[in-house]
Amino acid sequence: MLPLYAFLIEWIMFRFRTTDPGQTSATSSASDASKTEWKVVAFFVVSLAIPLIAGLIWLLPKVMSPEAWATRDFTLQTRLLSEMRIVVGYIAWSLLALPHWLSFYHDDYRISTGWLHPWSTLASALILLLLVISVFKLRQRRPLVALGIALFLGCHLLTATIIPLELIYEHRNYFASFGLLLAIMPLLVVPGRSWMARTRQGSALLAILTWTALTAATAYAWGNPLRLAEELAARAPHSPRAQYELGRSYIIASGYDPASPYTPMVYPPLERAARLPDSSILPQQALIFFNARMHRPIKDVWWDSLIASLKRRKPGVQDESSLAALVQCARTGLCILPEARMQAAFKAAISHPDTDARIWSYYSDYAWNVMGDHSLGLSLIQRAVSDAPDEPAYHITLARMLIANGEFEQARKQIAALERLNIGGRLEGSIRNLRGQMPAS
Repeated sequence: MLPLYAFLIEWIMFRFRTTDPGQTSATSSASDASKTEWKVVAFFVVSLAIPLIAGLIWLLPKVMSPEAWATRDFTLQTRLLSEMRIVVGYIAWSLLALPHWLSFYHDDYRISTGWLHPWSTLASALILLLLVISVFKLRQRRPLVALGIALFLGCHLLTATIIPLELIYEHRNYFASFGLLLAIMPLLVVPGRSWMARTRQGSALLAILTWTALTAATAYAWGNPLRLAEELAARAPHSPRAQYELGRSYIIASGYDPASPYTPMVYPPLERAARLPDSSILPQQALIFFNARMHRPIKDVWWDSLIASLKRRKPGVQDESSLAALVQCARTGLCILPEARMQAAFKAAISHPDTDARIWSYYSDYAWNVMGDHSLGLSLIQRAVSDAPDEPAYHITLARMLIANGEFEQARKQIAALERLNIGGRLEGSIRNLRGQMPAS
C-alpha cells in the first residue's frame, strides 16, 4: 500500500511539480517557477500503475471463479455491496468509537443482498461517492482535508474490494483512521476565542478524552485473556464467535476439573452461541469435547444440534476444524464418543455437493483409527486424493494405508505422485520414510 499512499500525497500536496531555483525571480509567478517532474511521474508508473495492472490481470480470473468464494457465506457481488456499508461504518467507529461497535467479532454482520437490502447499502454508496468527489473539490482549497479522505479510502482498497477476505475487522481501520484525523482535526483545532472557535476546540477536547477513556478500558480488558473474552462477549451478545470464545476461555480456566468454579460457567455462553443463527458447530463441539474429557454425560441435544447444523448448510472451515478436533480426541483416547453419532455427523457433512477434501480426510482418519474399518477408511482417503490431487498430505496418508494393507504396488504409485509434487525437495523426508516402509524387492 505504500506506493499508493505516496502517490496520494504527491498528487494532492505536490501535484508532481517541482520548483526550479534557476527560474525564480522577483517578477516570476509560482506557476512560472514550477514544472512537472517527469521522473516522479515515471516512478509511480513503475511502482504503482504497472504492478496494479499486472496484479489485476493475475487476480481477476481467480476472484471471478465460484471456487474462490466456496468457503464464504457471501459472493463477490454481495461482498462489494456489504463493504460499502462497512467502510462508511468505519468512519463512525473511528470518530464515535462506541464499545459495541469495537467488539472485535463481527460474524453477526448482516450481508447486503441488494442496493436496498438493507437500504443503508445505497445510502453508503452515495456517501462514498460524495467523499470521492470531495477529494477533487477540496484538493485546491483544503489539501490536508482532501489528503485525509483520500488516505482513508485508499487504505481500504485492498481489504474492502475483490479479495475474498472476511468482511469486517477492526484492525483494517488503524491507518485509515489516521486519514480521518488528518481531515477532521485541523478543522477543530483552530485559534481564536469566538464561540465558534470555542465550540470546535471543545469538540476536539471531548473527542480526545473519549478516545483516551475507551482506549484505556480496552487496554485493561486485553491485559487478561479471560477478562478480554468477557468484555468482547458483552460487546457482541449476538456474535457466535464472541460467545464461543468466552466459553472456550472458561474451559481453559477450568483445566477440565469438575470442581473448578469455572466449570459451570462454561455451558451458558456455548449453549447461547449454538442457538444463534448461522453459528458453526464450534460451540456444540466444545460442549461435547468438554464433557467427554471430564467423563460427564453428553446431552443428546448437543449432538442433534451439531448434526442438524451440518445438514442445513455446507460445512465451512470452522465446521471442518470442529470435526477434526473430535476425531483427534477420539483417536487419542481422551474422548469416548458414540460411534453412531460421529458417523451421523460425517454423513451429514458429506451430504452436500462438492464436499471439501478435508472432510473426506477426517472421516477416513476416524474410520481407520477409531472404528477400525480399514476398507471404509481407505475408500474415503482415496476420495480425498481424487478431489485434491495436489495436496501431498492425502497422498502420504493413502500410501501409509496401502502399505499397512500390503498393497505395495498401489503405494508406489502414491510415492510417485509425491515425487511429482516434490518441488524444491519439500517432501524428501516423507518420501524417504515411505520408501523405508516398503519391502526391498
